[in-house]
Amino acid sequence: MGNDVVIVGAGVAGLVCAQRLAEAGVGVQVLEARDRVGGRTEHGRLPDGQAIELGGQWIGPGQTRMYALLDELGLTTFPTYDHGEHVLDLGQDRRTYSGDTPPLGGFALADLASSVSRLHRQAQRIDPAAPWTTKHAQHLDARTFETWIARHPTRGARTFWRLLTRAIFATEPANLSLLHVLTYVRQAGSVETLIDTTGGAQQDRVVGGTARIAERLAEGLDPAVRLGAPVRAIHTGDRGVDVELADGDRVRGRRVVVALPPTLAGRIAYHPALPADRDLLTQRVPMGAVIKLHLVYDRPWWREDGLSGQALSDGPVTQVVFDNSPPDGSCGVLLAFIEGADALHWGPRPAEERHAAVAARLAEMIGPAAAHPVAVVERDWTTEPYSRGCYGGHLPPGVWTQLGPALRRPVGRLHWAGTEHATAWTGYLEGAVRSGEETAADVLDALRDG
Repeated sequence: MGNDVVIVGAGVAGLVCAQRLAEAGVGVQVLEARDRVGGRTEHGRLPDGQAIELGGQWIGPGQTRMYALLDELGLTTFPTYDHGEHVLDLGQDRRTYSGDTPPLGGFALADLASSVSRLHRQAQRIDPAAPWTTKHAQHLDARTFETWIARHPTRGARTFWRLLTRAIFATEPANLSLLHVLTYVRQAGSVETLIDTTGGAQQDRVVGGTARIAERLAEGLDPAVRLGAPVRAIHTGDRGVDVELADGDRVRGRRVVVALPPTLAGRIAYHPALPADRDLLTQRVPMGAVIKLHLVYDRPWWREDGLSGQALSDGPVTQVVFDNSPPDGSCGVLLAFIEGADALHWGPRPAEERHAAVAARLAEMIGPAAAHPVAVVERDWTTEPYSRGCYGGHLPPGVWTQLGPALRRPVGRLHWAGTEHATAWTGYLEGAVRSGEETAADVLDALRDG
């Protein structure tokens, strides 16, 4: 069977798209630049050989397509550890608390609650598939999220929103359009859904790691998945597409799906050139900056102290921490993120210096024993050549209203997929699955039409 469709990128979106097309009897060829499948999901290894997630790892309520895919692939989940008290460390004031309400103090907590309610009301007005059609869209898109945050009267609420921005988008609020934040919240359902563990987007992990999703999908597509095959150019003609690889080889098909973040899609040469709006879009959807570190201990000792291992801080180096231990608790793992401007600052520094700085901060937040991990397993996603950042692409001011319609619109025989292109759960594995499925349906319609 020949190649009806060539898919560029063997992340979750590209592989789901390929699977759905293959199930419909379409001949597919998947081209992946890396020597592995999975995109922004990737296996790491703990000292005892157990898998740990270097990239995207969580799923939660409302992410229906991900849970369905896991069932389809025979994979199971286990809950993120969420027992005990959490740590809030603001302005060198360390407090522990339980539940979902941070101990910000009366005025700051009221300010935060009011702002969450206001953000939800604004988000409900957004069309998640076409944010640029929203009433007052240009006004919302002209403002940064930092401008919105700065209007809050209390320092506690402002600090909390800035921390959440880094945790969710891996960038600074000054880099985000307010319309983009509202769209993100609308697509997920609520701020609480985005930030909560139990009942939220961080609720469950995949047994064996999320990279098993792509591996299982690729196994079902073998031998249609080709690794170590970076795409240099795509030539489109009246009768089909000709995909040129970096080694000079060419793969032909009737249509092509580029299953990459917009900024990476823009690094491919297109013949003929892309329309101006799509080309400009690829230049204006930067990736977030994040370094993900697992600090490994002989046991999850913080649980003995009544702590959940979850911490939020406005201190230096790392602000967000989770318990990422294996389900059997055979060792303890604290997961720390360096995000946004901090990731750009710490990324170029020696690994030993970075690890020591994170361990010292965890000792202050979680307990003195955190200063002495037996191992550190990390991934700096800003240096990964075929991602250039995580968790996803974000839209600065002006992009949604000027260039938004070009995000998902096919260009002749070219189609687009990836979590950035989803109309629900953008930036998450759920968004990748939905985008892959929706793009496959669009391609099938196009193939039937000739």
